[in-house]
Amino acid sequence: MPSITIRSCPADARAALEQAGLAPAWARLYAARGVSHPDEVAHRLPQLLPPAGLLHIERAAALLADAIRDHKRLLIIADYDADGATACAVGVRGLRLLGAQVDFIVPNRLEHGYGLTPDIVKLAAARQPDLLVTVDNGIAAVEGVAAANALGIPVLVTDHHLPGDALPDAVCIVNPNQPGCSFGSKNLAGVGVMFYVLLALRAELRQRGAYADTPEPDLRTLLDLVALGTVADVVKLDANNRTLVAQGLARMRAGKASAGVNALFRAAGREPARATVFDLGFMLGPRLNAAGRIDDMALGIECLLADDPAAAQELAQRLDTLNRTRRDVEADMLEEALAILATFNPDDSHSLTAFQPGWHVGVIGILASRLKDKFHRPTIVLAQSESGGAGGSLQSQRGPTGLPLAGELKGSGRSIPGLHLRDALDLIDKRHPGLIVKFGGHAMAAGLSIPAGRHAEFGAAFEAVVRELIDPADLDGRIETDGELDLAEHSYELAEQFDHAVWGQGFPAPLFTATFDVVAQRVVGEKHLKLKLARGETSFDAMRFFQADPLPDRIRAVYALMPNEFNGQQSLQLKLQHWEPAGE
Repeated sequence: MPSITIRSCPADARAALEQAGLAPAWARLYAARGVSHPDEVAHRLPQLLPPAGLLHIERAAALLADAIRDHKRLLIIADYDADGATACAVGVRGLRLLGAQVDFIVPNRLEHGYGLTPDIVKLAAARQPDLLVTVDNGIAAVEGVAAANALGIPVLVTDHHLPGDALPDAVCIVNPNQPGCSFGSKNLAGVGVMFYVLLALRAELRQRGAYADTPEPDLRTLLDLVALGTVADVVKLDANNRTLVAQGLARMRAGKASAGVNALFRAAGREPARATVFDLGFMLGPRLNAAGRIDDMALGIECLLADDPAAAQELAQRLDTLNRTRRDVEADMLEEALAILATFNPDDSHSLTAFQPGWHVGVIGILASRLKDKFHRPTIVLAQSESGGAGGSLQSQRGPTGLPLAGELKGSGRSIPGLHLRDALDLIDKRHPGLIVKFGGHAMAAGLSIPAGRHAEFGAAFEAVVRELIDPADLDGRIETDGELDLAEHSYELAEQFDHAVWGQGFPAPLFTATFDVVAQRVVGEKHLKLKLARGETSFDAMRFFQADPLPDRIRAVYALMPNEFNGQQSLQLKLQHWEPAGE
């Protein structure tokens, strides 16, 4: 059972925030998350880090400005997740605002694999582009860039993923994580990098006199897309990213979102006027991602590019249908996985590797996340590749019996705090040459390919490396909370303020802990528990979602404040996240 801990709160930072005018509850929460000055949570656009801090961004701006001047054809190579889709939409919309001729291609996950591969270069070349621009990919596309160079097509790489041992021979690379880049935020999503390139391009065009007689294009119109991609990609929400997200949410609430984003809200049954980080991460993001997982992300990008509300709504409804299909596939795969793992004892393992040939490659990442959450172990889920690799062709392999094995296994991984997943895969690759065909990713999520028939060997290698790298204490799991909240601070108003604030990866939403008497409990909707909890003389309505097992009479609870509206009535509700028995 995970332990409940209370995050530390520096007294001096808390006092400074209170003296600066923040309410005590907010000063405490922000100080515990490393905030020392109110400016860090003001989220004003002028506080964004300047584009000049990104290595080579001036070169990228000049390259694009020259292309606009010379009427060259630009072609964006996108990725098939929500970050890639929003980065592509930001790129297309922004470059067109700035005068460019631009179109896009997005690889199909099942047909082409990830990124700028030689096969994608062939498809791109048929469009006769003068310049390829990658978004949310490209930093590992050594072969793809070489293929483009051989055809005389220069490549501008914009990406945020960690680089490998070799960089592609692109004409320019903009990536905060490339060697030598001192940009103050290493956590930009792919969409954030593309937005910064546009800021730099506009500045370059301004310097060239492009706006001497005309108003400058307003790039703030792209911030709803930047916010959506940043949250959906689960990058760390440092101060810079929080500003991008907060500004995007503000535009949504003010009715200034693009037609596609508004359509996604409607398809999800949510209101843009009340947009929250939760909406972006758990309602809009999955619908956008469903296109890349089940079908073709071009559908999602077209939705984000649509200006006509009716056309955008039709595309959003198709995305919603795909998302329902994705949920059904995911549920079936999870049921199969849990059956396979019925004898799995997490106490005996430091990691988890699961494989079924029939699993859908587009859903293995979500399955890895579900299994990671259930067992609290770094998890890799593998499935048979439809295409046999990023090149789109089946490769001949030989298994232990000497019989030929066609293709590769595609894998998706999710990690827990304490293990940098990409570093773990890098170590496996160095120790077992040939066991991993390719890999990439971040600390908490990664993708990989391995030769067919070698999943058991990979699982053993992954377990050995995880045992070496992780602190056993990290396997027990911890739920970090903000401790007790004064009874007087429990209010609908504070819950609503929390709901509208910017929380996420690296800047977690407030969780509190206290001991309650369970006064009443009943199952609602067949799978949720509705509760009446009492703390002394004060009672609260509470919900335990997706858990219907009865609770004991007294519990130590971890909970969040939740604003509840029903039949026009507003009330506070506690959202019970975790509990453990409490003594008398």
